[in-house]
Amino acid sequence: MPYTLAPAEPELTSSQTDGPDPENLWTLNFGPQHPATHTTLRLVLELDGERILKCTPHIGYLHSGFEKLGEHLNYNQYVTIVDRMDYSAPIYNELAWHGAVEKLMGIELTPRCKVLRTIAGELGRIQSHLLCIAAAGLDLGAMTAFLYGFNERETIYDIVEYMSGQRFHTAWTRVGGLNMDLPDEEVFVRMVKRLINEQLPRAIDDVEKLLNRNRIFVDRTKGIGVISREEAIAWSLTGPMARSAGVARDIRKDEPYLCFADNWDGQGAPAVDFKVPVMKTGDVYARYLVRLEELKQSIHIIRQLIDNIPKGPVNVSPEGKEVLPPKDQVYSSIEGLIQHFELIMTNRGFKAPKGEVYGCIESANGELGYYIVSDGDNVPWRARTRPCIFINYSVFPKLMEGHMVSDVVAVLGSINVIAAELDR
Repeated sequence: MPYTLAPAEPELTSSQTDGPDPENLWTLNFGPQHPATHTTLRLVLELDGERILKCTPHIGYLHSGFEKLGEHLNYNQYVTIVDRMDYSAPIYNELAWHGAVEKLMGIELTPRCKVLRTIAGELGRIQSHLLCIAAAGLDLGAMTAFLYGFNERETIYDIVEYMSGQRFHTAWTRVGGLNMDLPDEEVFVRMVKRLINEQLPRAIDDVEKLLNRNRIFVDRTKGIGVISREEAIAWSLTGPMARSAGVARDIRKDEPYLCFADNWDGQGAPAVDFKVPVMKTGDVYARYLVRLEELKQSIHIIRQLIDNIPKGPVNVSPEGKEVLPPKDQVYSSIEGLIQHFELIMTNRGFKAPKGEVYGCIESANGELGYYIVSDGDNVPWRARTRPCIFINYSVFPKLMEGHMVSDVVAVLGSINVIAAELDR
């Protein structure tokens, strides 16, 4: 049964005489197999008719043990696990994880690696926002908007497959660099340019024409799930959730990394130029518009870099003994062969210095970070995730108070919930 009659909780029935009639209170299970949850989660709604009095989220249905696995896999092996924490744009967790490891080890990436990681990160942002915007339209009845978004996501999957060898979970980054350089830079540049110059602008334009002034979409999103600037800060919200409420924070600007920092190439190159979109209404519609504008800003960032990819290696010098040597050295020199096996053999590998570190990046959904404690071994003593979606989702019960059941899908979609980042 999709719903059950149940006694209301005491705090719902002990209010004043003008409160809800206890005889009309319902308990409704929304999920965990609801088509509009987009993921595996369960919401227990206390209802007065169709109005929500209380919402209790239930998470942890994946039983993944992501963080515990970090204590048993070395710093490169763990990338296959963090990939799966945000399956809408896996590259983000790779950038955050290995960025934190490189901060622990004091490794400075090569200019070529920084550019390629920055481009990949912005492609991931586009990937995630297209999913969120497309699904938001679908939840409210706009099937066409869903198709507009997913057509271009397929193109990004083609690009990701070309640069990493894997279409979905890329496992592309490594400590000090990348798993592999581009097979052919000209082909990669051509694929990316076609996306950002031809396909994506047309898709964004189609979505804007379909939804921005659509009476049904606007009525279902404006004034729904409102959060103020003060509340967003108090709840530690980040990303589009916070920026839609007037919090102008973006890690790329406030704590710059990769090509978002000045002198990223060591020769005085300026940081890439982009704007941080901010709104003040803090509702579902504002979150939609912020993500839409961030798509355009990501295009602008990629355009600044795609024709200026530096030459040279993608990995730091193998003399540091943290990265695999080039294949030609493995096949032609005893030193390269020894280093290759030193890193590959399960009882060997490089060791990180003792200490603790926190590193973070600006993912599509906000601040995504990793806290690492190292005891000097080749695996972390403790690996802790700062998942932006888990923290953003914590405000959901507050956002739903007083709304209708039909508003659940609109608010839930605006948070862009990914179950693997909820799972603790």
